[in-house]
Amino acid sequence: MLQHSLRHNPGAMSLVFPHTFVPWFRSVAPYIHAYRGKTFVVAMAGEGIAAGKLSAFVQDLAILHAMGIKLVLVHGFRPQVSEQLRAKGHPEHFSRGLRITDEVALDCAQEAAGQLRFEIEAAFSQGLPNTPMANATLRVISGNFLTARPVGIVDGVDFRHSGVVRKVDAVAMRRTLDTGAVVLLSPFGFSPTGEAFNLTMEDVATSTAIALQADKLMFVTEVPGVRENNADDASDIDTELALAEAERLLATLPTPTQPTDVGFYLRHCVKACREGVERSHILPFGIDGALLQEVYTHDGIGTMVVDEKLESLREATSDDVGGILQLIEPFERDGTLVRRERNEIERDIANYTVIEHDGVIFGCAALYPYPEAATAEMAALTVSPEVQGQGDGDRILKRVEQRARAMGLASVFVLTTRTMHWFIKRGFQPADADWLPEARKRKYNWDRRSQVLVKHFN
Repeated sequence: MLQHSLRHNPGAMSLVFPHTFVPWFRSVAPYIHAYRGKTFVVAMAGEGIAAGKLSAFVQDLAILHAMGIKLVLVHGFRPQVSEQLRAKGHPEHFSRGLRITDEVALDCAQEAAGQLRFEIEAAFSQGLPNTPMANATLRVISGNFLTARPVGIVDGVDFRHSGVVRKVDAVAMRRTLDTGAVVLLSPFGFSPTGEAFNLTMEDVATSTAIALQADKLMFVTEVPGVRENNADDASDIDTELALAEAERLLATLPTPTQPTDVGFYLRHCVKACREGVERSHILPFGIDGALLQEVYTHDGIGTMVVDEKLESLREATSDDVGGILQLIEPFERDGTLVRRERNEIERDIANYTVIEHDGVIFGCAALYPYPEAATAEMAALTVSPEVQGQGDGDRILKRVEQRARAMGLASVFVLTTRTMHWFIKRGFQPADADWLPEARKRKYNWDRRSQVLVKHFN
């Protein structure tokens, strides 16, 4: 129906596809390529399901699956078990943030898990036209993938039927994922004697991500992430934490016992990161589409823990040619930059400096030395519109200047038609075209009337 109405009412297209759609979709493409065939372990807190977020969440998972991502879904059920216990008039007990699972609590956990599994499978079976689930035909497979052991007695407290993950059957899980199915894990594990243990969602998700060496571990939780200032609830979310930084933060925090404690999910992210999971994320279920925003945007929406900063400023290699071309092409098209052929960039690739973030090039510049005149041209300085205003241009400029100084040159110059003021603010001075080195003067395009700006080193 939607296609039919659009076909007969082209004006409606602007309502459905704003003019920003095409550039936005193109900006997403690098992430689609990067994550195709990758494995994500996604943990959804039971609080999110209780808040009615399951349907939209599953729809977003279906989109990830359609993009070629292999998914393991782990659900929590903390509020659902508490609700079952209240219905039976049975008190609940916790110690060290863990539920003490007696016989009644174990029965309640099994009931809650069965009900949630039913709801999740139903959500994955959606297929209404004009929804993200149309034609998805997703299959959900769960099973006894987890072997568990009891928590035991800790500081005199017997945790009864509460357990921790002992082993994950990663081989069987991989086989299941390779069939195109979504693996669903409830926070239950079984001992070799057939005894069932109540596990935590966080433990299951982290252990599974480590066993699979997943590309991402994602906690979709009641908290928005880790704030830059933990004492201020209005502080911005720290979107990227290096592992060492996250470890230092954890060392300053009290032992977390509640999901809302800063270190509750962070400690599991750190553990996963230490043991080979490339990236771990904490993001809020309260924001619609948080999962998609975290995966397919530059900065994401929650907190990501990585072994090292994903952004790097470095000299370019031949592998970067495609990324540089993609970056500069819009600026060549609107006349900001002089058009460069692919073979030209390939030939001069050693002259380029790039800023890369998570495998995507967001900025570049080239340095062409003229040693006979003790100067060099900085060309093709470009920063993606997505990240402009974040200081990447200054970082590239500084790096290029360092390269020029290391060559023993006395200055750098640029030719520009539209960005004179940006360079002037950074110490460049206007110069006449006759100032240019002879070799560059012969290639100067008098029709473009580019401004010559020079920065002399002290």
